[in-house]
Amino acid sequence: MPAPLAKPPFRRVLIANRGEIAVRICRGLRELGIESIAVYSDVDREAAHVLAADHAVALFGNSAAESYLDVGKILAAAKAMGAEAIHPGYGFLSENSSFARAVREAGFVFIGPNPAAMERLGGKKAAREEAIRAGVPVIPGTEQDEGDASLVAAAKKIGLPVMVKASAGGGGRGMRMVEREQDLAEAIASGRREAKAAFGDDRMILEKAVAPARHIEIQLMGDQHGNVVSLHERECSVQRRHQKVLEEAPSPAVDAVLRARMGAAAILLGKAVGYDNAGTAEFLVDAQGNFYFLEVNARLQVEHPVTELVTGVDLVHLQLRVAAGERLDDLLRGRDLQPRGHALEARICAESPEQGFLPAAGLLRLVCEPMGPGIRVDSGVYSGFAVPVFYDSLLAKLIVYAPDRATACTRMAQALRDSVYLGIPTNVDFLRRVVEDPDFRAGKLTTDFLKYKPDVVAGGGSEPSDLALAAAVLCEAIAPRALAGHVSSVDAASGGSGGRCSSAVWNELGGFRVFGDGV
Repeated sequence: MPAPLAKPPFRRVLIANRGEIAVRICRGLRELGIESIAVYSDVDREAAHVLAADHAVALFGNSAAESYLDVGKILAAAKAMGAEAIHPGYGFLSENSSFARAVREAGFVFIGPNPAAMERLGGKKAAREEAIRAGVPVIPGTEQDEGDASLVAAAKKIGLPVMVKASAGGGGRGMRMVEREQDLAEAIASGRREAKAAFGDDRMILEKAVAPARHIEIQLMGDQHGNVVSLHERECSVQRRHQKVLEEAPSPAVDAVLRARMGAAAILLGKAVGYDNAGTAEFLVDAQGNFYFLEVNARLQVEHPVTELVTGVDLVHLQLRVAAGERLDDLLRGRDLQPRGHALEARICAESPEQGFLPAAGLLRLVCEPMGPGIRVDSGVYSGFAVPVFYDSLLAKLIVYAPDRATACTRMAQALRDSVYLGIPTNVDFLRRVVEDPDFRAGKLTTDFLKYKPDVVAGGGSEPSDLALAAAVLCEAIAPRALAGHVSSVDAASGGSGGRCSSAVWNELGGFRVFGDGV
């Protein structure tokens, strides 16, 4: 761990998020000598990010809309606790330019890109137009939406198959692949409905479907002095319904020449819009090695740890320091940023792949996360934590590092075997099946990889092992005592006085906490 800076960029930072990313940011802040402020909903009052932070403030309510998405409550909490800056993590308000602007207008520093750059890249339509102006290659298509009939006509002109996408979208919402002309009208209409519900914006774009293709993204970092650097690529081709499942760096299909070309294109786009702080330019790469721009995620990515491991750069540290006005050429001077070794990340989620990836919630009776050389776990849960129904299903991220890809795959498979989350369904076994698949091991990856792997998705339907059943019985026996100590640990939160908890989990995560009175 690096020594705290002689003069930290900020004294106190509020984290406008929850779960594993909030815990990860807490750690980054502590390493730089900066105090962290967590915010939490009613159901999250015992969450790991609350226990990990130096201070915590109740937002009240349970749904995202009445807690983590309530801009007024977030700003009030920051003011009440004397924060100097706000880090949005990812998801929630992280790519909301109105929030970024409101943070600045309230007198805080926003740990992310400036609002103008976010707006220029904030939707697929806007980002596509910026890429075209900058000379970055884009997929043939149209960003002009003049109604369903115009999009149907454009699709026929482009030629099927096409991708129908929500202009303001992300996470695969509002996205449809259309292979038959007779399906166009319904795909556009249903995409609009989903986009309107998810983003409040039903505008759509069309792009020629590129298949087979790899999903490759470039990690960008910019500062406030016009400098933008590429921290190279991540492979994100293993996806389910356009949502990422496993990521790695570097890509097994990207050589030094393609890496340089894609990095240069991403930097060109970043400089064209005056981009600063962390961001990711996403591309599709076809079988011939041609790459096409998709979008920019104007925030820290879920999969940022694999880039950190192969470059040796702490992206959260960089975010904080460039937000405070430091220059990238000073921060990265003398660093060899070329990727070294290989890193894989598996997203561990509360869901049942064998039942159509049905989301799960409930009490995690036992959590045992792997340890050992080259293993990192960014986790937002612990034994006895009740996973709520209100938020994303991501529980933790398992990241492994090794000198080469083959060793990294072996290490990941074993680490997944050593991962225990008892009490609710998770996708751990599914992830292990993916990593052990011969085509995955060979690096034969495309965005439709899982489409042709029904056995990997469904599994063998095997019964739990005797060891797993024994662990479940033991967990059932000890749970009442463990939870009794845990529930009492958060009583101080309601009164705002703070205190020391008798729970082993609380003590492990840092002990004494000062709680705000809520907002």
